[in-house]
Amino acid sequence: MHSDGRSVIKSIPLSNGTVARRINLMASGVEKTLYSTLKTTEFSLQIDESTLPGNEALLLAYVRYILEGIIVEEMLFARPLVTDTKGESIYKVVENFFQEKETPMNNVIAFATDRAPAMVGRHRGFISYLKKAVPEVFAIHCVVHREHLVTKHLSGRLHNSLYIVITVINKTKASALKERIFRQICLEYETEFERLLLHTEVRWLSKGKCLSRFYSLFDTILEFLEEENPQLMQLVSAAKSDVAYLTDIFDNFKAINLQTTRQFSHSGQVQNCCQLLHRETNDI
Repeated sequence: MHSDGRSVIKSIPLSNGTVARRINLMASGVEKTLYSTLKTTEFSLQIDESTLPGNEALLLAYVRYILEGIIVEEMLFARPLVTDTKGESIYKVVENFFQEKETPMNNVIAFATDRAPAMVGRHRGFISYLKKAVPEVFAIHCVVHREHLVTKHLSGRLHNSLYIVITVINKTKASALKERIFRQICLEYETEFERLLLHTEVRWLSKGKCLSRFYSLFDTILEFLEEENPQLMQLVSAAKSDVAYLTDIFDNFKAINLQTTRQFSHSGQVQNCCQLLHRETNDI
């Protein structure tokens, strides 16, 4: 009768199936509340298409709206694109979802995406189909994706050094044997890390972590390449100063972007972050 409530709850046996059912029940309640809110609330929509390891195309959708004076962000859905990733196919998935949930398309007042042709094509892009249903919708280009495009126009020297880094990472991960050899060298050197990180072209935030890990294992990488590829080792050694510079730059970009994409950020905060980034990069 007088036992601590926490210990009583912990003593109640629950199977994995019971826990899963209760989690699904709570999730179902959250979904119903969200769909009910969106039926009567204007909101902005962001969608992004990505490819899973099994070459399956997945469409992710997020919404942002104001509830009782507070900005709320929620994931709306994650649905597969069964056939292709054209603008019409993407629009049909979104349209079918809103029809299933009985949510008016007119409640979408803004839309954010990257500049992929499937999204912004004048005649067959997702936005063109969306504007036929919601003529007044406001479409904007994702800030993070804009910066990703900017990084494709580095100076020739820096771009070449970045390409060398990516080449080395791909070579170390080309086979399980090479990755084990690299890991063994890391263990012998007693390094903090034992493997390199891959980067992604979908969103370039990971390039900061990728370069930081590469630079922290620089001596180990040279040791690995000495037998694997001496010519590439010379290129890596010559690019050390460039790699250090890129690591600093991308670390700053990553930190700023994490602030601009954090939950509940607004345009004023994004502008301040961009101004801070400009000052910091000028100081490097």
